[in-house]
Amino acid sequence: MRKTSSCSTALVLACALWVPAPASVAQSAGVTPDMVQTGSDVPAKWEEPHPGYDYEKREVMIPMRDGVKLHTVILVPKGAKGMPILLERTPYNAGGLTSDKPHMRDAVWSAQREWVDVAYIIVEQDIRGKYGSEGEYVMTRPPMGPLNPTKTDDTTDAWDTIEWLVKNVSESNGRVGMIGSSYDGWTVAMALLGPHPALKVAAPESPMIDGWMGDDWFHYGAFRQVNLDYFTGQSSKRGEGSEVPRPGDDDYANFLNAGTAGDWAELNGFKQLPWWNRMSAHPAYDAFWQLQALDKLVVEKPASVPTMWLQGLWDQEDMYGAVHTWEELKAAGHAANNHLVMGPWYHSQINRSAENLGPLKWKGDTAADFRREVLIPFFNTYLKDRMPAEPLAPVMIYNPAENHWDEFADWPGVDEKHLTPFYLRAKFGLGTAKPEGGEDSYVSDPTKPVPFLAPPVEANGGRRWMSWLVQDQRAVGTRTDVLSYETPVLEQAVRVEGAPVADLFIKTTGTDADFVVKVIDVYPPTFAEQPELAGYELSISLDIFRGRYRKSFAEPAAIPAGAVEEYRFRLPTVNYTFKPGHRIMVQIQSSLFPLYDRNPQTFVPNIFFAKPEDFREATMTVEHGPKGASAVLLPVVPASTAKK
Repeated sequence: MRKTSSCSTALVLACALWVPAPASVAQSAGVTPDMVQTGSDVPAKWEEPHPGYDYEKREVMIPMRDGVKLHTVILVPKGAKGMPILLERTPYNAGGLTSDKPHMRDAVWSAQREWVDVAYIIVEQDIRGKYGSEGEYVMTRPPMGPLNPTKTDDTTDAWDTIEWLVKNVSESNGRVGMIGSSYDGWTVAMALLGPHPALKVAAPESPMIDGWMGDDWFHYGAFRQVNLDYFTGQSSKRGEGSEVPRPGDDDYANFLNAGTAGDWAELNGFKQLPWWNRMSAHPAYDAFWQLQALDKLVVEKPASVPTMWLQGLWDQEDMYGAVHTWEELKAAGHAANNHLVMGPWYHSQINRSAENLGPLKWKGDTAADFRREVLIPFFNTYLKDRMPAEPLAPVMIYNPAENHWDEFADWPGVDEKHLTPFYLRAKFGLGTAKPEGGEDSYVSDPTKPVPFLAPPVEANGGRRWMSWLVQDQRAVGTRTDVLSYETPVLEQAVRVEGAPVADLFIKTTGTDADFVVKVIDVYPPTFAEQPELAGYELSISLDIFRGRYRKSFAEPAAIPAGAVEEYRFRLPTVNYTFKPGHRIMVQIQSSLFPLYDRNPQTFVPNIFFAKPEDFREATMTVEHGPKGASAVLLPVVPASTAKK
């Protein structure tokens, strides 16, 4: 037998793998110094090339006068020279409003595409304390003064931003226009309190102007508790916070089971939020609200900047701001450079497609057409010296019933001399003849409030939130705690232009109460043009009033039980035609839940913190006789005052 290797069988593998170690790894492997990375593989700053892009995106931190720097995204078309700047200041993530795509038109959000088409530099900026910006965030930070002891506000921040832009964006022509909706509209209005000389034109869209009287937080003292999610979303984090977790899928039940808005807030940790603590401590229209009401402040410091005040006729969030600010400016003699526009839109729909609103269908895309044909030419006038063929009308308001825009040389607002009372009458009639007498009653039970949407109500109204104001009111008309008054079938058209006024005479067995008033167009029982609207009850003007403020918004007072009291309040603006064959209806109720918090119907110092025993049934008796001729005063005009 032949002799085997000196390695035993057990050691064969080890012998095969063993090799002598090299004297120098670097020498034997040929490693050179450029092969060795001693630091991080992530560079300190990554400059991404964009071959084929038709614009340049710049992200900068613009310094404010106090040293705080604000995150700003600037989109400049390639080859730009002498272009105007469109500036939007937002708490909603400036970086998220743009994306990295080869074509600038695709990189901006939908509302800005038309602006790219006509050669604008687009600038988005995070306001102080939000997302990429430094500093402290304060919800709708008040102007410098008693409520803001610092040396900065959104007026100075806008001024400093524009100053930097015109000096550092060499492709611009040194002219800036500001635009924005909702909170972003508020930042535009704030900029107008002390505008930079380069700010040449502005468009506050559905701006938050007075959060107590009729914008986001309250309506005439009734708290809009669906906005509690907004509080956590905006102020629980520098970035985007989350909605309040729900115990169930129906917000009608969720809020009802929680008790008061204060109970809901306590359960969900709102005491950690300074904004909630400040707001809930001021349920009345005291100095906290009065000193930050922008419709009054812009009159105290009127700007010469041409401004278009925009909002929707069915704006479910900020129905108050634009029209009231325009009216205040007009009354103070500043109508020349201020324009009012009201389209057939929900909140901020001016920035989206608007072929319809719920079941209501319009002629074309009313928002896109308006942006191209009116809004952009208005900005071009002052930013590009391009005069339109015809000057912009002082007022443009859509007539939804006739499906067209109307232009007006003036707009009445509330014109007491030209309001026609439509009186509540016996047997639930409605008419212009004074009633001979009578009364109607309903029992308002806080444990069974009238819903603003048919339950189940998704969180924040869900998909129905945008269109809830045009929902069919037949859904609640059969409830025993809702009173409905209507005219006979109209033989002639009734045209209304202006703001209706509710004037109710009511006694209650409680000591506090809310009153909801709706002006409704009742469609005919058959409607060939759109069969799904047959018999439809379309609210064209609706609002709520908290009874404790009937004499003073700043100083609430208990309602004397059993005494007839007057509740008079303005309803949202209308430009509408009730057509022959239709009826006019007025509905009255005492809750609109869970959109608004429940009134306990017992007077307590602060409804946010009412106790379970404070919530009691109350009988509401609506007078239409000698004790008070309850009515809704409609701004009826014999013929349209629109320009022909």
